[in-house]
Amino acid sequence: LVNSAYRGESSKKGWTTEAELLDGLRTDEKSLNELFKKPGSVILKCTNEKSEIIGCVNLQSEKSSLYLGMLTVSPNLQGGGIGKKLLISSEEFAIANNFKSIVMTVISVRKELIAWYERHGYGKTGESKPFPTGDPSFGIPLKPLEFIVLEKKLQERR
Repeated sequence: LVNSAYRGESSKKGWTTEAELLDGLRTDEKSLNELFKKPGSVILKCTNEKSEIIGCVNLQSEKSSLYLGMLTVSPNLQGGGIGKKLLISSEEFAIANNFKSIVMTVISVRKELIAWYERHGYGKTGESKPFPTGDPSFGIPLKPLEFIVLEKKLQERR
């Protein structure tokens, strides 16, 4: 699901494709197994009526913040509200577990995606991070890339 939404021809059916920026896979079995085993790592999933996974997101504890990564929706279903539901569920999880904010990294040239997150309350922190270039299991950059950090402060439950 993750690879089909981010890379290759299938990803071009949706608007979250990175196919013009990166070659190779977005993730592999080894990396996913490491995520499943990592302390503080949670995967939320969205399924259809046939119990097929049509969306997912990885959440990772980072001190008082929750890191949100790999938000994925099947390319054929993008634009139908599944990503928004996963984002809301992530925020509910974060609040229920007393996190103060959610942070994420987004490739800086992904203006449409950054704007989508901004419409949902995330803001640029001014921080940037280098894109990993030595790990082909994350993808092979087709041009120089960097991440920017986005954050959403969360309201405490009353």
